[in-house]
Amino acid sequence: MRKVVDCRDMPSEMNCTLAISGEEEEVVRAAAEHAASVHGHADTPELREQIRSGLKDETPQHA
Repeated sequence: MRKVVDCRDMPSEMNCTLAISGEEEEVVRAAAEHAASVHGHADTPELREQIRSGLKDETPQHA
């Protein structure tokens, strides 16, 4: 099952609207890189675990 993480679900002063979806490991890696490069967080195992715990199942989009 594909997973999704959405910056809108996290507290942020920049009101980031990025959502990332894909296989779990891809999403965790990309979200950690985004959190570090855009939001200034350190890419640590703790950050990746926090991201992993916030993942949601992706719901199918209907056209």
